[in-house]
Amino acid sequence: MGAESYYRNEAVKVLYSHHHGWLMGWLRKKLGCSQRAADMAQDTFLRVLTSHADLNAVKEPRAYLTTIAGRLIIDDARRKKVEHLYLETWSALHGNDVAPSSQSLVEVVELLTAVARLLEGLPEKPRRAFLMSRLEGRSHGEIAKALGVSVSMIKKYVARALLHCLDLLDEDQR
Repeated sequence: MGAESYYRNEAVKVLYSHHHGWLMGWLRKKLGCSQRAADMAQDTFLRVLTSHADLNAVKEPRAYLTTIAGRLIIDDARRKKVEHLYLETWSALHGNDVAPSSQSLVEVVELLTAVARLLEGLPEKPRRAFLMSRLEGRSHGEIAKALGVSVSMIKKYVARALLHCLDLLDEDQR
């Protein structure tokens, strides 16, 4: 283990030992469930451990931890919403007698959540145009009619959405 890695691990240990109990209490109040709070606290410290942030530069550790935990809570809520919508759609298409396998449910929800996260920062029309094009398989002409804009505008919207996604994926790999 290199010196940088050692010092990072030590910084995480200090952060954990000094603030884990406090974070658990904060999460318990927010979530109303000690088991979910424990899971979310562990996920928070896992995110800290795998982040590239300079932990020695963190001046307000509790604010840092609540920001990470808050984002995880939002991600969890988004995932649950996507799962609920997917199950509703599944039920409408296949009826209530047949359910997707738990494996396929997890995979589809992860994929849809990742797509939703990628498209989050886009304005409404480019996001809708992209989804209509890629998920629904609609032509540019159909999308243009539905959104009340020209076909050339739809091409720009879809291109903008693709570039937006590529930029975010590039950021994640840095």
